Amino acid sequence: MAYELNPLPYDYDSLEPYIDKETMEIHHNKHHQTYVNKINDAIKKHPELEEKSVKELLENIDSVPKDIKQAVINHGGGAYNHNFFFSILKKDVRAKGKVIDEIKKTFGSYDEFKKQFSEAAITLFGSGWAWIVLDKNKLKIVKTKNQDSPISSRLIPILGIDVWEHAYYLKYQNKRPDYIEAFFHVINWEQVEKNYQEAKNK
Repeated sequence: MAYELNPLPYDYDSLEPYIDKETMEIHHNKHHQTYVNKINDAIKKHPELEEKSVKELLENIDSVPKDIKQAVINHGGGAYNHNFFFSILKKDVRAKGKVIDEIKKTFGSYDEFKKQFSEAAITLFGSGWAWIVLDKNKLKIVKTKNQDSPISSRLIPILGIDVWEHAYYLKYQNKRPDYIEAFFHVINWEQVEKNYQEAKNK
């Protein structure tokens, strides 16, 4: 069964002016589509894996056949990470809920969390992601390189930001900190709360 590109749950211009329409179109229709296409190509070599979800493959990455393991990490990770990223974007959603309470408890304040999360995203060398994850029932900020996914390390993502240049370069050029600041205006905290509650109940 071939994996398919998930449609966005909003219009491409819904995140303006923080993330521009052209970036969203290219990010979703070109970059994300390519990851989906390439994970499909990899899985064709092992039909016994076709009934497994990308999530299942990444969560059990050491069980993936050696000849496609890196392709699953790269392209399966790209497909999964982007599905996650696009799901937590929405403009003008108030930061509230139990996840915010836990963020304040863990990091001391929302502002301190924002500072530490932004620093992780800014200082990641090259391409990759910054995440807030649940690790043994505790919130933690982590970074992953390229399209490596936290779920391959038994971490449960709650929030994540794509800091590959394709996520921001059309609007922000080399100003990654400006993009990261803009990101905080388009976090769908309702979805993040849902992610947190589901992770806590696992």
